[in-house]
Amino acid sequence: MERRWFLFLAFLGCSCLLSLPQSVLPSYIAYNTTAGIVPGKINVHLVPHTHDDVGWLKTVDQYFVGANNSIRGLVCVQNVLDSVVSALLDDPNRKFIYVEMAFFQRWWRQQSPVKMKRVKELVKNGQLEFINGGMCMHDEATSHYIDLIDQTTLGHRFIKDVFNQVPRVGWQIDPFGHSAAQAYLLGAELGFDSLFFARIDYQDRAKRLKDKTLEVIWRGSKSLGASSQIFTGIFPKHYDPPDGFVFELNDVAPPIQDDILMFDYNVKQRVDDFVAAAMAQANVTRTNHIMWTMGSDFKYQYAVSWFRQMDKFIHYVNMDGRVNALYSTPSMYTDAKNAANEQWPVKTDDFFPYADHPNAYWTGYFTSRPALKGYVRFMSAYYMVARQLEFYKGRNSAGPNTDALADALALIQHHDAISGTERRHVAADYALRISLGYLEAEKLVASALSFLLKPKEEPKSPDISVTFEQCPLLNISHCPPSETALSQGKSLMVVVYNPLGWEREDVIRIPVSNNKVVVRDSGEKEVESQILPVSTISSRLKQLYVKAYLGISASESSMYWLAFPVSVPPLGFGTYFISIASKTDEEPSSIISTVSNSNENASDPVEIGQGNLKLLYHPGVGKRTQYFNSQTMVKVDAMLSYGYYSGNDGTDKDPQASGAYVFRPNNTYTIKTDDQAYLTVVRGPIIEEVHQQLNSWISQITRIYRGKDHAEVEYTIGPIPIDDGIGKEVISKITTSLKTNATFYTDSNGRDFIKRIRNYRNDWELEVNQPIAGNYYPVNLGMFVEDDTMELSVLVDRSVGGTSLIDGQIELMLHRRLIHDDLRGVGEVLNETVCVPEKCEGLTIQGKYYFRIDPKGGGARWRRTVGQEIYSPLLLAFSEQDGDGWLAPPVMNFTGMDPSYSLPGNIALITLQELKNSKVLLRLAHLYEVEEDKEYSTMSSVELKKLFFGRKISEVTEMSLSANQERYAMEKRKLKWKVEGASDEPEMKRGRPVDPADMVVELAPMEIRTFLVGFHYPQIYDF
Repeated sequence: MERRWFLFLAFLGCSCLLSLPQSVLPSYIAYNTTAGIVPGKINVHLVPHTHDDVGWLKTVDQYFVGANNSIRGLVCVQNVLDSVVSALLDDPNRKFIYVEMAFFQRWWRQQSPVKMKRVKELVKNGQLEFINGGMCMHDEATSHYIDLIDQTTLGHRFIKDVFNQVPRVGWQIDPFGHSAAQAYLLGAELGFDSLFFARIDYQDRAKRLKDKTLEVIWRGSKSLGASSQIFTGIFPKHYDPPDGFVFELNDVAPPIQDDILMFDYNVKQRVDDFVAAAMAQANVTRTNHIMWTMGSDFKYQYAVSWFRQMDKFIHYVNMDGRVNALYSTPSMYTDAKNAANEQWPVKTDDFFPYADHPNAYWTGYFTSRPALKGYVRFMSAYYMVARQLEFYKGRNSAGPNTDALADALALIQHHDAISGTERRHVAADYALRISLGYLEAEKLVASALSFLLKPKEEPKSPDISVTFEQCPLLNISHCPPSETALSQGKSLMVVVYNPLGWEREDVIRIPVSNNKVVVRDSGEKEVESQILPVSTISSRLKQLYVKAYLGISASESSMYWLAFPVSVPPLGFGTYFISIASKTDEEPSSIISTVSNSNENASDPVEIGQGNLKLLYHPGVGKRTQYFNSQTMVKVDAMLSYGYYSGNDGTDKDPQASGAYVFRPNNTYTIKTDDQAYLTVVRGPIIEEVHQQLNSWISQITRIYRGKDHAEVEYTIGPIPIDDGIGKEVISKITTSLKTNATFYTDSNGRDFIKRIRNYRNDWELEVNQPIAGNYYPVNLGMFVEDDTMELSVLVDRSVGGTSLIDGQIELMLHRRLIHDDLRGVGEVLNETVCVPEKCEGLTIQGKYYFRIDPKGGGARWRRTVGQEIYSPLLLAFSEQDGDGWLAPPVMNFTGMDPSYSLPGNIALITLQELKNSKVLLRLAHLYEVEEDKEYSTMSSVELKKLFFGRKISEVTEMSLSANQERYAMEKRKLKWKVEGASDEPEMKRGRPVDPADMVVELAPMEIRTFLVGFHYPQIYDF
């Protein structure tokens, strides 16, 4: 009987049993998982991980607790973390990496002290390693660099405070393309030794697989060069394991069955599978080290199912001996690559645009959900202001703070959030979180301004406090405090705060209900002002959106815009007063604009602009506009036009449709105006405007401010009609005669400008399948084109997609409304609507872009300076005053700096924040690249003693970008890499260390420096 049993097993191929007597058949196997790196063998680094989206199909909290499972069941992040920690505690050789601190923070605060202690031990011994370490895995196309720094800092501070750990590796495995700023700024400047990701263009990947160039040294900044390079690894396929090695409970990969008393014994077969997959990857990878990403989206719900199989593979593969398998992390893998002493190819520029097959360019999301993108940009600027004012007032942990707004803004940098690729209810959840954070920060701002208005002699006097209101819906002319009809004897106090480090002269506009008002400054001197009409379109938007968002009916009293110039000190405020003019003739009042209409077929041209810049509209509105600057003598035709692409419905041979991610146009249509359309011309001493109604759902106001040498274009688009069964992707074009040789430049997350060439890629010979979508790039700050004599620049107020499909032309995609899903996982059509009880309609977008034409080489200063002003608008706060209600003269003007000092024009203060430990987090950024501007692309300096005027600095410590380690220590331990070819790159100079005697910070082009600043006896008030 026993002989027949062995013969039967031998027939099945289980030859391993032939030599084992029944008495020694194993009942327990102690798997050897202690393997380390073995020289001379292919080392397969098994990296257990989970990719947990902080919102996408479900909200962040639904994903965490496992709710709303009608959308996607079996997804619960707290189960993942519970399960992983338990599995790690079972075997000290097991390892796991975790990325999203938004989830880990939620989980951490629910743990018992005993569990916390055990987890800290796992982190300390390297079993649990934090990778990337931001609150989320941020998007790299549609996020601004300041937001990326802030969200990363928030996560890194948590890791440092709780675990005293510093992440070493960037792990951007899922974003849809990768930016140059990510490489040098959100990589090397954080102290990361390496960066890993999965998504690159399918053509690029094919070439890199062939050439063994999936791993490179990425130099993302031409200004910082090798001083800010990073080792970068691209996965051969995706961020999940090789086929056949996914071990979630509901997956189909065959597990190792090594119990000889059971059927389907398959150890040899599975070891062979493992070795074959390892050899295949080794054939496209340099050195004898390869990485397997053992996990994917929301995996490890039951971690033992993964670790049990990896334990077995490590045990049996290493017994086999052909390759070596080990538990590893990206940090260990990076160290192994570095130790191999290999020379690596150099990569410059970026990895945009991304396509995963010939007709699927992921360039639509550059614009998707434009209202959300605009809201994030607005609130990001507000967060900057709130932190500054909190510092000047003094942080009070018991009072209102910016924490909720910080968390909300961090979450929405996620690559399925700010990108606009989440489901509608998830987008609403992000917006709600930001709104709640704003309400808390708004109290802080009001409190800080009220505090700063108090006379220094009586800083705690409660009798002269001022109550401020703010207007977050000012963009749609909704501002209750300014709309209130002021009675005689009262005035509206307007405090104007400037978050920039240089003095600012600008024009502000606020809605008012009376056209006979007077504006005075804090010295009671009348300020010239102008009354402009509120357009019918703005009034309609106000009524609809105030009701939709606030649930109230908006006042119909604001019939006018009041515009007046302001002059505001750096990091400070000025105060202005608005009152109703008296009825006497001697009383001055605002100048009422003249309004006239010009028929499109009229023969006389229309000119606007009183200063250097003039726009001349010739007959045929929108068809020919002449741009003339009398100072620079630039004179050129510049046609502004609108159109749309019809979204492909995916019904042809390729089922790819246009959707939230993918831009696949079908046809191009130009918006033609009605032959009887009018130009409405508004003239006045401060602002001149041309209003154009291009069709029933697109209108435009072109605006020129006195003293400004650029044009502001305010567009209103929507509701986009889809009742014809066609989705539409709306564009605006500026067309000139510049001979730009198929070349244009777009920014990288608001930092460096990168050269683009139409239908061309630096790294491979492009096969053009989508000549429109394949030439779109993300635009966060702006873009420009140039020829031998002139350059045309455009700046934007939010992330959009942009291109130049024709020489001399800039094209921006401003809005999208589609009727098909693009089959990339979101499972929902990008069809945004706004609803009131009576109806729902398509979303209307109101936004702005700005353009200017300069002699060649003259546009950089405008792009950088005005770009900062667009990102950091003046903050307005309102309070109605009796005029004689002050017990003591309040402080009407304030600057936090030495009154005689301002930052250099090429330096921006991007972070000023008091931390909980009373240290101040300070970041200064050089705004220019090398060779961008003759004067400003140079080393510059900031005097800290003047920046912190009236405070005695006790210490200044330079830190990494996320302030989680000292810069000196970071640089000292940075890995050195060899690159292919001659190393003839000049050494990049950076600012010298700060001398504690003179306290001067130097910054080289594109350098950002981060400091923790301490003060003697910090002046912190409770209020």
